Amino acid sequence: MSESTSSTSPPSDEVQQNLEDFRKDFSKLMREVSKVIVGHEEIVEGTIMALIAGGHVLLEGVPGLGKTLLVRTLADALHLQFSRVQFTPDLMPADLIGTNVVMETPDGRREFDFQKGPIFSNIVLADEINRATPKTQSALLESMQEHSVTVAGTTHILPQPFLVLATQNPLEMEGTYPLPEAQLDRFFQKLLVPFPTSEEIAEILQRTTEIDVPFAKAVLQGDRILEMRALARQIPIADEVRQYAIDLVLATHPDQEIAPETVRRFVRYGSSPRGAQALILGAKIKAILDCRFHVSRDDIRSVAHPTLRHRMILNFEGQAENVLPDNVIDHILVTLGKQTTVGAS
Repeated sequence: MSESTSSTSPPSDEVQQNLEDFRKDFSKLMREVSKVIVGHEEIVEGTIMALIAGGHVLLEGVPGLGKTLLVRTLADALHLQFSRVQFTPDLMPADLIGTNVVMETPDGRREFDFQKGPIFSNIVLADEINRATPKTQSALLESMQEHSVTVAGTTHILPQPFLVLATQNPLEMEGTYPLPEAQLDRFFQKLLVPFPTSEEIAEILQRTTEIDVPFAKAVLQGDRILEMRALARQIPIADEVRQYAIDLVLATHPDQEIAPETVRRFVRYGSSPRGAQALILGAKIKAILDCRFHVSRDDIRSVAHPTLRHRMILNFEGQAENVLPDNVIDHILVTLGKQTTVGAS
């Protein structure tokens, strides 16, 4: 089946140049991060995409895979302010967002002065987010959604661009506070950090056990990220491709007619409309990187797994049989592909 495209006119020379600059800057940022980070190209690309789209990322992987180094390197390459918060059960919301402190003025009066917390950074690493109490988790996730914090009735705006990368360890779950479904939904993507190959481990050792340790230089400014974000949103999407993204989200719900048997059997609740928003924004960035000025179904499919895997809640049977959300998404993509082919024939 041929892929239909948008009926809009071809982009102007100025827009084409802007798209080319977008690709060059994206590649430049990828190369700079790769000077420090070995492998993990998909993780690096997904993180940069989330930053451009204005979303946040949940990184899942065992300790020692370079999740913290990835976040710090990205901040260095972007010349942005970076802060790391180690989430623990005794971490309080005020430790994260800040608090009012009584200060004495030069004339002897006392007044409240707001002392900003580590959330007031461009890139925030929330290390092991599932170890903090729900109260502290909620404070972080509210900041992610609103891009501001309110203390004592006063609203403080967070710097832009603003990206939260939260990590969690899939193995050590004792004494943790798993994120509720509504809070997981606020993450643009969930990226699974794989264990490195033998060749990648050898490269890691070569880079980290020699005298010269590589580091990333600032190649882009925060303002450029905001420009790229605005450009990505201008990419047109045909009605049928948008409908494909909608169908993909609806198919994650077991009570929908379009849902395949795997979803009906193993899924308790599917993605919210935020999943459709993330699919389209991610697909628009993919289209630019693929030198196109329209979104295709392949773009939607390419971002389906990281976008939807944390937005699908498995039922008891799915958990008991160790069903992976990625396997369910695979089945949905195959089923929708057959339906599209039948509808086109």
